[in-house]
Amino acid sequence: QVQLVESGGGLVQAGGSLRLSCAASGRTFSRYCMGWFRQAPGKEREFVAASSWSGGTTGYRDSVKGRFTISRDNAKNTVYLQMNSLKPEDTAVYYCAATRAGRSSYYSSSDMFEYWGQGTQVTVSS
Repeated sequence: QVQLVESGGGLVQAGGSLRLSCAASGRTFSRYCMGWFRQAPGKEREFVAASSWSGGTTGYRDSVKGRFTISRDNAKNTVYLQMNSLKPEDTAVYYCAATRAGRSSYYSSSDMFEYWGQGTQVTVSS
């Protein structure tokens, strides 16, 4: 069982930056593929970024490539999402997720993730 707690959301102007953090409980964090998803009002939850167990393999949705970076510190049981050059369309609740599947790869389908955090709101004003 893994519990995930996100932090770092907030209100930022377009072009600004935020760093989200997701702290995980448990002693086997390094054996989980970690992902970030988001859900805007009236829209379905969508994949943002994901990382393999070691962080050596990462993936992003096209609209955030070059602006967002996922990273993880397995010693601290934490995964991060650095978000730069934020746009109003990035406004959403951001969720951290974990799955024991993967290892050297990552997943972008929410169906593959077993554990979810409660979400943190990111609002980008124009």
